[in-house]
Amino acid sequence: MLKTKLALLLLAACAASATAQELTWRKDVGPMVAARCGACHGANMPEYSDWMQLGDEKRKTVAPRIDSYPTFMTYVVWPGTGALMRRLDDGKAAGGKPGNMYQYLGSSDEERAKNLQMVKTWLGDGAWNLNRWKARGDVPGVTKEQLDKVQARY
Repeated sequence: MLKTKLALLLLAACAASATAQELTWRKDVGPMVAARCGACHGANMPEYSDWMQLGDEKRKTVAPRIDSYPTFMTYVVWPGTGALMRRLDDGKAAGGKPGNMYQYLGSSDEERAKNLQMVKTWLGDGAWNLNRWKARGDVPGVTKEQLDKVQARY
C-alpha cells in the first residue's frame, strides 16, 4: 500500500513538472514573436482579412499582424494554413531553401535554430508542415490528421 502511494505521488510530481515546463504562447512564443517580429508584424498592422484585401502588390510592402495568439494561429491553421511554417522554415522541410522570414528569427544561426525549434516544439510533434488549406501544384492540401497534431498552448 505504501509503495503504491509513493509511486502515485512520484507520478503526480513528474506530471506537474512536465506541465510546468510546457511551452506556451504567453510565456515563451509570444515574447519571442514580439522581440523578433513585432516591429513589422505588430498591433498596428492589418489582420488577415484586411491584409488580403490589399491586393498582391501592396501585400509585398505591408506585413500582416501576428502579435497575438489568434493572429499568429491564423497563419498556422486557417485561413492562412501553413503560411507561417513556409516563411519561418529553415529549408529542411522545404527542399533546402529557407523561408523568407527565417533570417529574422535571430541574429545568429544558433539563435535562429533555437527559436525555430521552440516554435516547432510549441506547435506539437509532427505539426510543422508547409501545406496550404487547398492543394497547389504538386503539394497536397493540409489534412485533418495534420491539423489535429497542432497542440499550441495559449
